[in-house]
Amino acid sequence: MKELRLFPLSGLPPVVPGTDLGGLLLDALDRSGIEPEDGDIVVVCQKVVSKAEGRVVRLAEVEPSEFARILAREIGKDARILEVVLRETRRVVRMDRGHLIVETHHGWVCANAGVDESNAPESGSVVLLPEDADESARRIRDRVREASGKKVAVVVTDTFGRPWREGLVEFAIGVAGIAPLLDLRRRRDFTGRPLEHTVVAQVDAIAAAAGLLMRKDAGIPAVLLRGYEFRPAEESARRLVRRAEEDLFR
Repeated sequence: MKELRLFPLSGLPPVVPGTDLGGLLLDALDRSGIEPEDGDIVVVCQKVVSKAEGRVVRLAEVEPSEFARILAREIGKDARILEVVLRETRRVVRMDRGHLIVETHHGWVCANAGVDESNAPESGSVVLLPEDADESARRIRDRVREASGKKVAVVVTDTFGRPWREGLVEFAIGVAGIAPLLDLRRRRDFTGRPLEHTVVAQVDAIAAAAGLLMRKDAGIPAVLLRGYEFRPAEESARRLVRRAEEDLFR
């Protein structure tokens, strides 16, 4: 690799349920004068994917459970939002100081199960994570490939916090056409020593790089990344979740 290039895709119209998101991204590429090339990676933020797939809940239609009401009193949050969070939750990991960290049904450990009010399509609504972000990525990938004839990959991202470190970072939650992990074991480092433990979360690194442009107030829901060499693969982003028996922090 000589260089990586990031092209922001802006100017997308409002995304509503049923929107042809792949088509909107193709239009954005065309307006930007960018022709897709083999090996390009289209990075798309979860929010527009979820909106296109109808993963939006109106809080006025939510009746909180008694448990959600108890949590709301304890941590000072809207009981209706907590009810939505609990519906998306497999396991509550930690609840403390007004924060609720959970494991989603997808296996992601994050705040509030990814349920988010920011950039929701209307006041009084929240946006959920896609039901299957890998499938979402595949649909976008196939749409771009059919239109352009180019072998592109797609990464769907969401913004997560991280243990022990301040600040939010974009993480990959869905992939198509690229392996989530880059296994460098059995290779040698620059000094010739064999690598024994180095497995790189390459799609998280790609998500984080694109996230520098996809700020929530920037109106840039997608980025095309060019120049990263990778092996095409059909795997799931859930490979990034560490198995329970290997997780020292469970």
